[in-house]
Amino acid sequence: MRRDEAGAAGQPLHLTVPRTEGRARAINRGLARFRDLGLVVAIAAVAITTAVRSPQFATAANLQRIMLDISLLLLVATGQTMVVLTRNIDLSVGSVLGLSGIVVGFMLKSHPDMAVPAILGLGAGLGLLAGAINGALVSWGRVPAVIATLGTLTVYRGLVFIFSGGQQVNPQDVPRQLLQVARPGQLGLPPMVLMALLVATAGWVVLRYTRTGRAMYAIGSNPDAARMRGLQAGRIVFLTYLISGALSGFAGVLYAARFATVNPASAGTGFELQVIAATVIGGTSILGGRGGIPGTFLGALLLGTIANALAVSGVSGFWQRAIEGAVILAAVAVDAVIRRQAARGVAGRA
Repeated sequence: MRRDEAGAAGQPLHLTVPRTEGRARAINRGLARFRDLGLVVAIAAVAITTAVRSPQFATAANLQRIMLDISLLLLVATGQTMVVLTRNIDLSVGSVLGLSGIVVGFMLKSHPDMAVPAILGLGAGLGLLAGAINGALVSWGRVPAVIATLGTLTVYRGLVFIFSGGQQVNPQDVPRQLLQVARPGQLGLPPMVLMALLVATAGWVVLRYTRTGRAMYAIGSNPDAARMRGLQAGRIVFLTYLISGALSGFAGVLYAARFATVNPASAGTGFELQVIAATVIGGTSILGGRGGIPGTFLGALLLGTIANALAVSGVSGFWQRAIEGAVILAAVAVDAVIRRQAARGVAGRA
């Protein structure tokens, strides 16, 4: 960075963005488009191959099932994308989802007439509280994000069993008005799918067009430079955890609507791995500062398509985890290549 010359004594000095930073951004955008195109090709290849082998894959009912499956993943991955952009991570999202689903599910036993917006708001509020704890530990407690959220993952999962007493929420406990959220609506898509797409779109707008979104990228790209520019890194990181927690809690209620049951032993267990996979596969760098919601959507869609293709083809579900792991490794390798190419491009034009 360089400082502009002050116009007169006593006037503040302003920081300007060097040309190399603008070049880096342009190169990164070009490489990101190339990566997104690769994801689209991969999704199409999986879909076409499976449709040829199993005609039931391409039916409207199955495509709707894929969208239902990825709606929860997309919701939570939208918040995770913001967290990872700031060079952090949230490993507690699966436990927050399970905790929200259990708490709201048991409350509905005694308040079955509760309105759907209130139910969804309650779930999001619980997630917001959990996210605030995560954010406080990372932002102001200076606890490494991996350690902090690994700890809260265990705490929140323990609360699931304490609150539920080991009992699950059964289908008869979930009111019909909430179940309708996961049923096809007037536009042919279930409302929960439309909610997920709306949240993802809002996340894209925030990251692309707002000062807060640009601050997330700046903090992840270069935390020291971001502080020199006067950005409140602690507040921004805290905000990303609030968003991640709220969306996880919101997804917990939709989980109950989707499956009409919430089992304390399985609800959200391991879900954080799928969320991180969708985020990383979608091109959000684990080192922060690069990525976005469109890529995360494509990553979630790829994982959902693969999982559904395996199920339709009769392949064991255990292969899904192995394939997810392989795809994550490939995504990390591609990210490393992209970083090297971007660095070479900037050096070559300097």
